Amino acid sequence: MLPETMTVIEAKAHGGPEVLVPGTRPLPVPAAGEVLIAVKAAGVNRPDVLQRLGLYPPPNGASDLLGLEVAGHVVACGPGATRYREGDAVCALTNGGGYAEYCVAPESATLPVPGGLSLVEAAALPETVFTVWHNVFERGGLQPGEWLLVHGGASGIGTTAIQMGKVFGANVLVTAGSAEKVRACEELGADRAINYRSEDFVEVVKEATQRHGADVILDMVGGDYIERDLRAAALDGRIVQIAFLKTSKVEIDLMRLMMRRLTLTGSTLRAQSAEAKARIARAVEEKIWPLIADGKFKPVIDSTFALTDASAAHARIDDPDHIGKIVLVVES
Repeated sequence: MLPETMTVIEAKAHGGPEVLVPGTRPLPVPAAGEVLIAVKAAGVNRPDVLQRLGLYPPPNGASDLLGLEVAGHVVACGPGATRYREGDAVCALTNGGGYAEYCVAPESATLPVPGGLSLVEAAALPETVFTVWHNVFERGGLQPGEWLLVHGGASGIGTTAIQMGKVFGANVLVTAGSAEKVRACEELGADRAINYRSEDFVEVVKEATQRHGADVILDMVGGDYIERDLRAAALDGRIVQIAFLKTSKVEIDLMRLMMRRLTLTGSTLRAQSAEAKARIARAVEEKIWPLIADGKFKPVIDSTFALTDASAAHARIDDPDHIGKIVLVVES
């Protein structure tokens, strides 16, 4: 029998990690096409930080609680949700509400836990894998043999992009901010990790690719990196913007884009329609889940924290030294 209330993490104000505090709320009720998941682990992501800061409000109708990905067991199904049975181990991309003991998620964005993974590892998958698949492979159109440049190679997105790029036959270059991160990225399979504090990534990309340039660039930095991306890109290159650690307002020379036939695009995941997320989920389950089951790709976990210690987890993601994903664990 399910309890009437649950422990959640609430942001009492906009600000630093200290604004995240435990609270108590009623259990959510799954609507049509939704499942209710008893959360065992929840991924911590950069959009959570932005929401904490008041810079990324949830969509209309979504939970105000942080948390965009969870793993756990199905405990109830809404009308029309027929794929899963109670007790099934799943991970899900949510519209919010993951920092809680129970969370609702669209059944269409809920996937079985891949074979061989723990629930903690599974909770680190949906947000990053959906993001990389959609932006690098769908929007960027990365092909075997091409050069992929990923900024923030040691992040959750970066460590995912390295492995997915390599397993699909691409050459992968990344930028990172320390010698330790450079080593970690190359150990994951990056052909060359560039320490942006001591190296010019444009020049290294040109050298590594024998002046060809990067066919696809995944950029979560923005600012002056965008102009430099235009210089690092190959002829007919595709630059995909997914976040802005620097500013989103920049001045660029579009002549280079025209002369080299470049594509500059971008997306956010949370704002996409339920139908779009369902389509991405189907592609991920078909293309990526078998690779995980075969041991060809595995999420990189930096650290885990108890759900009630979410403020410490956010202090860790704010720390530039972290490598891979940070996960909240619900203590049973």
